[in-house]
Amino acid sequence: MMEKYRYFNRDISWLSFNGRVLQEAANEAVPLMERIRFLSIFSSNLDEFYRVRMPYLQKKEILDRNEDAYSKAGTIINKQQDEFGRILSESIIPSLSQLGVHFCYKNGIPGNIANVADDYFFAQVAGFLQPVVLKKSTLFFPENNQLYLVVILQYPADKERIALVNIPAGNLSRFLKITREKQDYIIFLEDIIKRNLKSLFPRVISMQSFNIKVTRDAELDMMDEDGDDIAEKFEKQLIKRELGFATRLLFEPGLPLRHLQNIISFFDLKSASVVQGGRYHNLKDLASLPVSPPAETYPKWPAAEGIEGVNEHTSLFDSLLERDLMVHAPYQSYDTILRFFNEAAINPQVEEIYTTMYRVAHDSKIAFALISAAKNGKKVTVLVELKARFDEANNIRWAKKMKSAGVKIVHSVNALKVHAKLALVKRKHASCPYLGLLATGNLNEGTARFYTDHILLTAHQPMLLEAETLFRFLSKKKKPDSSDIIAFQHLLVAQFNLQTKFLQLIDREIAHAKSGREAGITIKLNNLEEEILVNKLYEASNAGINIRLIVRSVCRIVPGVMGQSENITVKRIVDRYLEHGRVFIFHNNGQPELFMGSADWMNRNIYRRIEVCFPIYSEKLKAKMMDIIELQWQDTEQAVLIDSDLNNISLKTDNKGIRSQEEIYRLLSKDIAELKTH
Repeated sequence: MMEKYRYFNRDISWLSFNGRVLQEAANEAVPLMERIRFLSIFSSNLDEFYRVRMPYLQKKEILDRNEDAYSKAGTIINKQQDEFGRILSESIIPSLSQLGVHFCYKNGIPGNIANVADDYFFAQVAGFLQPVVLKKSTLFFPENNQLYLVVILQYPADKERIALVNIPAGNLSRFLKITREKQDYIIFLEDIIKRNLKSLFPRVISMQSFNIKVTRDAELDMMDEDGDDIAEKFEKQLIKRELGFATRLLFEPGLPLRHLQNIISFFDLKSASVVQGGRYHNLKDLASLPVSPPAETYPKWPAAEGIEGVNEHTSLFDSLLERDLMVHAPYQSYDTILRFFNEAAINPQVEEIYTTMYRVAHDSKIAFALISAAKNGKKVTVLVELKARFDEANNIRWAKKMKSAGVKIVHSVNALKVHAKLALVKRKHASCPYLGLLATGNLNEGTARFYTDHILLTAHQPMLLEAETLFRFLSKKKKPDSSDIIAFQHLLVAQFNLQTKFLQLIDREIAHAKSGREAGITIKLNNLEEEILVNKLYEASNAGINIRLIVRSVCRIVPGVMGQSENITVKRIVDRYLEHGRVFIFHNNGQPELFMGSADWMNRNIYRRIEVCFPIYSEKLKAKMMDIIELQWQDTEQAVLIDSDLNNISLKTDNKGIRSQEEIYRLLSKDIAELKTH
């Protein structure tokens, strides 16, 4: 037995996940436009890392305690950025050229389209430009993730100045496509501006220009306060967030050191990471690269329409009285979930509706149904989470809209996020008043198109009674403490019984193993960090239990270490859909128990959020879910093995292997096809 367990560093493990995303961009078996999309995802992920995690790593107390993690993160990021540039320059751009698409990356604007670019500058771009010459009296604040040109101006009489010119990518498309002789040319907005800088500074003798970007801390500074004006306070904080302290200054190679130091000093960026990037920044914009067919994309996988037990002639609510149902998004249509809310809105037997909304869809049909329900005289209570990072403004907008229609809006206290995904309908029905749904992902029909999640619809009265108890507690808007004792028997609720229950389930497997009975644990998560639960898995491994983990991103557990984790295997899946469902399977001596829910095993999920996990009691649904997880475990095409050094080890063989997302799509589509033939 080891004296001390080993753990991966949280942030280094996340960078390993982003490296896995970059592997998909490099994978020539992936369709070209999807590879470009993976480059965009990598860039977007890295921006968020600098906004959210770098401020933490840069704190003095963290640096003093773990400077190695900060230094190692920088080294990994630099290596990944180099790989990003290599993939784009040596693979993506030549592949586009073969399609007759010339992506003008680093090579400037070709002469045969220069006049069109100039016309575009004067007709569309010039009116958005606000050049600023930096002087002692200049009051200017570089905005978060805004692109700027640093322009070094040489005036007559050897007078040198530095100016900043905004690149208005928020107002205009980042790229301009120009077609000449059946060839498409795609040029960057900043290159168009660079070409026409003389129009902004006509008196200069010469000039040089370089791209820069400042990334700022994304943390919201909210005191633990409450009240009816909490949304207004959040709106003010959202404005302040864009003015947060700088975590990174990204600059184009070639910017003279003396001018770089002037920029750092002028804008007080001394505490920021100063990073030499490529010529172009904000390459998350590659997702909007204007490439027309026949560029390659993934083949269409239309969502399977309908699920067993539901048809257009039957009330969904009546179907739920007969059996539990489950929707597997995005493989199956999300219409069943929309139908749940729509039926609740118009059904005269429905008296009350409760739901949580963590990330509200931009044009949410669910929110519209809740508004209709309130206007139809039903009591509607919606817990809208204001602290859903980067979705706060949209959530506030919808909260105001629903509140004005008569919906009771509840916001959680600032010290606690409500991350649970559940909805409850209460009807005038003596024996079965409750109908509900519980999910692994947000009630959001937008993200349901590309997040893999699982939604249980049920009329299980004891479990839904516990859901009502939880909603009533959350409506009090208080953080749970030792005096709040709710005897949850079915639901696993963070802050109440979730961690304790999972520890008990693992202990039961350990007891089975020590008694010579069959034992095993299979868990799928987005993130695995919390040390008490990780240590319990190490203990289970040391008891000889086979532990299979599918962890998408952050993973602190170190697999394959003798005396610690030799019975633990960790895999990661990155494919066309974002793996998002959380699933927990405990073998239980051949009588498996399966739970699903919203909770990752992170410190924040266990200690600072309200999360809900729930059991699957239907043997049929449980078997199907276990089939799905088994397909994911057998994946050899898109899954990688995480080794004890945090490497992403390919599982591909010379033979065609299993691609789990494709097989799951076939499995669920086959179910629907068979259903329609009966």
